This record gives sequence, structure tokens and C-alpha cells, in this order.
Amino acid sequence: MLTEAPVTTLAVNLELYRRELLKGSTETLILALLAEEPMYGYQLVREMDGRSSGYFRLKEGTLYPALHRLERDGLVEGRWEQSLNGQSRKYYHVMPAGRDRLGSMLDEWDLFTNAVNLIAQPVHSLARSVWNGG
Repeated sequence: MLTEAPVTTLAVNLELYRRELLKGSTETLILALLAEEPMYGYQLVREMDGRSSGYFRLKEGTLYPALHRLERDGLVEGRWEQSLNGQSRKYYHVMPAGRDRLGSMLDEWDLFTNAVNLIAQPVHSLARSVWNGG
């Protein structure tokens, strides 16, 4: 039983870390999806969950404030439209300024992940070889 507490603590800490990563990436992910096609809120949630194999599970309390910020900043526009089944839904469309911002965000993401990997990958590779007995 003594070994369960550290494993549980690790899982909780990793979940908190995942939430922080998502918080910093939500707007980029939303813009990336909307750059492909207009979507309504629940569709964005499903698409993000599906494409990430469940890694990104957006909740309404995260999604809608982010959409409202993007809308306020002129990066997306929400329009009420009829869906194929006749239901009225608010579809979000990425605006030209949103496409420009997405390009800048993705460029910055590339720089950031490359810099993190320059530092973390050698350590990660070393740790894996130690764990694997090599």
C-alpha cells in the first residue's frame, strides 16, 4: 500500500500539468480547427477530443470563454446558422486576423518546442537508458 500514494500523487500532478499545457494552448488549438472549417461549440469539443485521442478534453468552462476572447479580439466570428438537421447553432468562423494570429502562434510554438527539446530530450534519453538498464 505504501507504493500507491506516490503513483497517485504522480498521476494527479501529471493531470494538473496537462491542464496547464491545455490552458496555454486552447486558443491555438481552436484557431487551428476553425481554420479548416467553421464549427459550433460541441463540434469543436468532439473534434479536439477525437483528433487528440482523448488527450484534449475541453470543458464548456474552458471552451466558451476562449471563444468569447477570440471573438472579442476579432479573430473569430460567431454566426447563428441552420445545421443540416434544421437546428440553429452558433458556428464560429476564423477571420483573416485569426489566420494571421494562428500563423504567428504556430511559428512561436515551433520555436518553443524546439528550445524545450534542446534541453529536455538529452535528459529524457539519458533517463530512459538508465531505466532500461542500458
